[in-house]
Amino acid sequence: MSPDIRVKICGLTAADQVEAAVAAGAAYVGFVFFPKSPRNVDPAQAATLAADVAPGVAKVGLMVNPSDADLDRVLSAVPLDMVQLHGAETPARVAEVRAATGLPVMKAIGIYDAEDLDKIDLYSDVADQLLIDAKPPKNADLPGGNGLAFDWRLLAGRKYWRKPWMLAGGLTPDNVAEAIRMTGARQLDVSSGVESAPGVKDPARVAAFIQAATLG
Repeated sequence: MSPDIRVKICGLTAADQVEAAVAAGAAYVGFVFFPKSPRNVDPAQAATLAADVAPGVAKVGLMVNPSDADLDRVLSAVPLDMVQLHGAETPARVAEVRAATGLPVMKAIGIYDAEDLDKIDLYSDVADQLLIDAKPPKNADLPGGNGLAFDWRLLAGRKYWRKPWMLAGGLTPDNVAEAIRMTGARQLDVSSGVESAPGVKDPARVAAFIQAATLG
């Protein structure tokens, strides 16, 4: 196993899913706080799920354009280690959330073409980590978790940004090794690519994904 490859299993909704992700070697587990998502959990559910996460595995809360009240509602109940912002948050808002919560912030950046890459440097100034994802289609209900990939060749030779970054978008057990080879990513985020149905993680696919990512 390559110790420098770290995987985030996002959108966990049940205790057995959390257990499977941790047992397979996930470095991060993600909980989605976005009502439109089939992976949405409320703070009480997430608090119960977070209690099952082994020490050393980072608990990440995904939120979309959260208000201060939204942040308080989640963080007062759930012992998160990181906030993931997956909406249209400006760099200024990212900095505000980081200061207000005292937690590291990961900012998702949607990529469609080379012009979108400029946002990576822009958010590098304020975020602790970056999530490089496929830009959702226009009028999509979900900002992520759509099972879409972007042209990974756009990231070739660009692996040394100022902040740690994570590759997302359309990853599966079958293509993750190729994605790593093409992009140089050392961190991967997967949600729909390891599911048997929306919001239902398949333990076998979770294990297969992490094995493919870490063994190549």
